Amino acid sequence: MLIKTIFSGFGGQGVIMMGYLLAQGGMYEEKHVTCLPSYGAEVRGGTANCTVVVSSEEIASPVASEPEYAVLMNNPSLFRFQNQVQSGGTIFLNSSMIESRPIRGDLEICEIPVNELAKQLPENKVSNVIMLGAFIKKSGLVSLETMTRVLKDNFSHRNPTIFKLNKSALVLGYDYLKNS
Repeated sequence: MLIKTIFSGFGGQGVIMMGYLLAQGGMYEEKHVTCLPSYGAEVRGGTANCTVVVSSEEIASPVASEPEYAVLMNNPSLFRFQNQVQSGGTIFLNSSMIESRPIRGDLEICEIPVNELAKQLPENKVSNVIMLGAFIKKSGLVSLETMTRVLKDNFSHRNPTIFKLNKSALVLGYDYLKNS
């Protein structure tokens, strides 16, 4: 198994964090991973993306050409990456911000209204973790339990409230895909 994913959006949407958390989850499950972030000098508001490769064997290159998955948080990301996803791949769209739809008919599209879902939580700054929950549900790359542990290890030492908020966001995205 070798699965390539690209996460993309505006700087500040948490796309680099999504990639980092997924990579860490893969490591927790003793898989081989690479995580390659890319962002402009302006960061917040500029373009950001992160490629993650998760594999059961050693990975020769961190470059994720023809990824199986693309997690896209805004319109520019859709336009930039839709043609890079391999035929039969899956695109996750933040349908709260992306009005366009892929022009290709050979892709599976998962529309997740992450901004609207975030309004169900005490703070709506966790759209990326909602999307990550939907992504792990659909892809099966890491388990919900593993990703919860990753969130706990990354956020509970800073502030237990931040961990609880992120855990709620993860489950919200996971359950959204489960119930739709």
